[in-house]
Amino acid sequence: MLKLGVKNTLKILRGTSVGMYLGDKEGNDVLLPKKYIPDDAIVGDTIEVFIYKDSEDRIIATTLEPKVQLNQFAYLQVMAVTAIGAFLDWGLEKDLFVPFKEQNRKLSTGEWCAVYVYLDEETERLVGSCKVNKFFEKENIELEAGEEVDLLIFEETNLGLNAVVNNRYKGLIYENEIFQRVKLGSQIKGYVKNIREDNRIDVSLQKQGYANIEPNAERILTKLKENEGFLDVTDKSDANYIMYQLEMSKKTFKKAVGALYKQRLITIEEDGIYLTKQQT
Repeated sequence: MLKLGVKNTLKILRGTSVGMYLGDKEGNDVLLPKKYIPDDAIVGDTIEVFIYKDSEDRIIATTLEPKVQLNQFAYLQVMAVTAIGAFLDWGLEKDLFVPFKEQNRKLSTGEWCAVYVYLDEETERLVGSCKVNKFFEKENIELEAGEEVDLLIFEETNLGLNAVVNNRYKGLIYENEIFQRVKLGSQIKGYVKNIREDNRIDVSLQKQGYANIEPNAERILTKLKENEGFLDVTDKSDANYIMYQLEMSKKTFKKAVGALYKQRLITIEEDGIYLTKQQT
């Protein structure tokens, strides 16, 4: 059957003046408008399309790439606010509708917000909800400490930043553990730091323990090579300056520098660190 809100791989059945009709194995068909047809498409080919409802509530296919699909979280911009709700840019010709009942507060044109896409059972339409907390999995936490995960940064809190973890869970990155430039809407890799007894998840942007040393040592080497073999940072440098220069904590910096020094890749002087002659 045709599946709304996700990518479908369908067969091109026939061409018409307005586009091509695509079909599934069960005999259902859908129109791919002429403007979305690839130049090399011919009858009999299979094609991957996204299926949703257009402004006239008709099921339609598109080759445009949506920014979010069914049962996914995203961080999107509000394009318009009307008497019935807000409309967000999700990469398609028809904007994503967020009714007032699915807004935590009244949205304004131009702002960005976190949203979850679901299928409204009453209208059979794809709808967005800014009340994202109700869609997170809170019981079955299939994660392990140290596991690499995909993060979507979506909210600032008094403790740090909240992130969508693997498009399924909610995780917290503590403010005092953020050593790189991140902003709301950033999609980055992270690591599970801890799963608490209440199933709340702490995540980190760096690997924990010694596993964090090697990539940060590589970062320091790269920075040294970009700066003619010298960086004016030492273990006596201010922590904020180290974070600004290298996007890592002072503790991590000291461990990484120690590892590089033991491998005789750098020398440490009063004014900073230098690449050894064989590295320059």
